[in-house]
Amino acid sequence: MNERLTNAALEAAERGWHVFPLRPGTKRPALHGEAACPRTGTCESGHRKWEQRATTDPVRIRATWARGPFNVGIATGPSGLLVVDLDMPKPNSNGDTPDGATTFEALCERTGHAVPTTYRTRTASGGQHLYFTAPNGTRLANTAGTVAPLVDTRAWGGYVVAADSTTPAGDYEAVGGSVAACLPLWLLSVLKPAPKPSRAPSTAVAGQSRRYADTALACETRSVAGAQVGEREAKLFRAARALGRFVAWGDLPRHVVEHALQEAGEAAGLPSSQCRATLRSALNWSIAHNQRRRGAA
Repeated sequence: MNERLTNAALEAAERGWHVFPLRPGTKRPALHGEAACPRTGTCESGHRKWEQRATTDPVRIRATWARGPFNVGIATGPSGLLVVDLDMPKPNSNGDTPDGATTFEALCERTGHAVPTTYRTRTASGGQHLYFTAPNGTRLANTAGTVAPLVDTRAWGGYVVAADSTTPAGDYEAVGGSVAACLPLWLLSVLKPAPKPSRAPSTAVAGQSRRYADTALACETRSVAGAQVGEREAKLFRAARALGRFVAWGDLPRHVVEHALQEAGEAAGLPSSQCRATLRSALNWSIAHNQRRRGAA
């Protein structure tokens, strides 16, 4: 067991993924907390958390795992990873509740893309982890349910349990793909929130913003209406995400945006029900993730 876990940690490090020990048989970090920090070794200049202490150094890895059968944690941020966590429904969920893999497949289909092929593992609960290489210079945070129900992501500030780790609920196992693919651009657009305004605008700025919103609505509507087969759903999704911020800021009424994009999507050939579902999902996310300007109606 200890040899297998040591090898799992070394193999992850060979991929450039930063690892740290998890308590044997669990998903919890095995490193000391700030209250118990001895301020020695790697913490000599101040307490370092698990994300900072994760390493690719084989000497440190062998020394750590020689002390016990630790499960292997991968710090996703320092590793340059974005991991999509496709979870399973909770035991008290409705029997018809789809799992994360199903909702993620539905999202891919709605946006006109195939489910990405990449390195993936099966989790102890029966879910899946899809590993992607994050773009250089982009610092992504963890999300919970932002992408779709039962679909979370782990990036900076997060970690995942590596393949060959084991818990009482089951093992983590590599089940497909030999390398982590680059994060698809369409998925990056879902995960990267629009910039938020830093302060309340003046009346003149607010008026200018409303004019800009009207122009954006016209442009996005034309873009969706003229979309070609294979890109229609993705363009509708992106347009709703882009215009949702104006709804959140009070520059455009939601029903105006929905009506305009619904007509544009149907004009491009999308079914009415598909347009409504896409618009509802994209607008809900965008409105929730954009700061409402003070004084907006």
